Amino acid sequence: MMKFYGYKKCGTCRKAEKYLNESGISYDFIDITEQAPTKTELKKAMNMYGLKKLFNTSGVQYRELKIKDLLPTLSDNEAIDLLTANGRLVKRPMVFDGDKVSVAFKEDDFKSIWG
Repeated sequence: MMKFYGYKKCGTCRKAEKYLNESGISYDFIDITEQAPTKTELKKAMNMYGLKKLFNTSGVQYRELKIKDLLPTLSDNEAIDLLTANGRLVKRPMVFDGDKVSVAFKEDDFKSIWG
């Protein structure tokens, strides 16, 4: 089953959910603020999108924790640990089906990945 890591109050997440629902694609919704993606999932996303793309750079936590300044000093594993410890730092929505992954929502990307 597809996993959809999102936040119900996030407009971008609502758009992504609407796309999946209208396309008849079923998924399990996981509140990213309560449960972050796993290290395995984040590493897969990192391999496809790069590490920086995984961070919610517009989020309050990103700014408060000064992640922009911290990130260059972290190894990939340390950055992944940071993301798994705080789902509010993760760019959303993040969608996984075991083989494929998408980060953020752009309708054209969703169409090409999730058909």
